[in-house]
Amino acid sequence: MTRSCHLKQYALCVAAAALVVSVNAHADELVVSAAASLTNAFKAVGDAFEQQHPGTKVLLNFGASDVLMQQIVKGAPADVFASADQKAMDKAAAEKVIVPSTRRDFAANSLVLIVPADSHFAPANLNALTTAHVKRVAFGDPASVPVGRYTQGALQAAGVWDAVSAKAVLASNVRQSLDYVARGEVDAGFVFGTDAAIMPDKVKIALNLPTQTPISYPIAQVEGSHHAADAQAFIDFVLSPAGEAVLAKYGFKPAH
Repeated sequence: MTRSCHLKQYALCVAAAALVVSVNAHADELVVSAAASLTNAFKAVGDAFEQQHPGTKVLLNFGASDVLMQQIVKGAPADVFASADQKAMDKAAAEKVIVPSTRRDFAANSLVLIVPADSHFAPANLNALTTAHVKRVAFGDPASVPVGRYTQGALQAAGVWDAVSAKAVLASNVRQSLDYVARGEVDAGFVFGTDAAIMPDKVKIALNLPTQTPISYPIAQVEGSHHAADAQAFIDFVLSPAGEAVLAKYGFKPAH
């Protein structure tokens, strides 16, 4: 703040900054780091939670699950972590940055292949992606993005991983994969069913795909949270009938 101030205004700026800090210090701010595919749903969940807990402000941080996990490991502020697969949460547990006893599965999803809404490409199966007229296929980087790991598993099961991965346009998170398809920059892409549903005018589902493991979303309290009670209350809300109802509106199924 003081960088943009002239020296004569320094004292005034310091006083203003102190006032802002003082105001913020009175509010309980709960930082929730959540998978990119939860963006729309968790914004609604956060609003509903705040209505039930007027003194708490939910700050949402969205991204690829592995990236969020690494941020937490490196000390980024977070009170709750919600991942799009078990592997990212397992890594968080191995790094001892979550409270194991608070870990719960709260939602399920599906893997779909999408194409631009105006595309004439109508694949009957994943083998169609190996044909010459398919040049570019978007999916999350399996090294850091859960949807990418699910995609790799599905393509390997179909025996076409090598052929399709050679055409890959790797995305940093599932929403980037969705955007590539929506803008027509690729011939097809892999996303979660809930992601496809938010752009029905720009993408269409070509295939619903089986996955080697169920697509389940775990949530847990971050170790060392300064708002442990609020973090647990948020997790409890997500798992409650009210929380499930909000998630259902965005296409998420209950955890198995």
